Amino acid sequence: MAEAFIALGGNVGDVRANFERAMALLREDGAVLLVGRSSDYRTPPWGITDQPAFINAVIAVSTSLAPHALLARMQAAERALGRDRAQERQWGPRPIDLDLLAYDDVALHDPDLTLPHPHLFERAFVLVPLAEIAADRVIAGTRVGDALARVDAGDIEKLPLR
Repeated sequence: MAEAFIALGGNVGDVRANFERAMALLREDGAVLLVGRSSDYRTPPWGITDQPAFINAVIAVSTSLAPHALLARMQAAERALGRDRAQERQWGPRPIDLDLLAYDDVALHDPDLTLPHPHLFERAFVLVPLAEIAADRVIAGTRVGDALARVDAGDIEKLPLR
């Protein structure tokens, strides 16, 4: 079984309910097991700033799926929850967004998948929840907690449990 980290985000509809549904879809046949989940965080939009705030979280999973198969399952879950990548603006509003941040210590660069995620160490909205569950994890030679210390996380708000 491989260890993977998946970022969850969204800013349209009941995002927190979509997180729960997405995690259920990922786990439905036992090939993906949830081993850790961060709190949910309200975060300012990134890329395109004239849109509602996002809610973000990160999960740690153990999986028997290969990286591309895990990505395909994540994209199927997004579609099942109403995401249509062909009809949206990059970095724009969406009901759900699932990003594969890291998969074991795999380094991969192909047209469909880059591991670790190419913007992982630039985005506080990913690093804050990731550090909550894996601050000491080293990804691509960088400790997650150290990466978090280098970004501005001042506008990120931890949300209360539902």
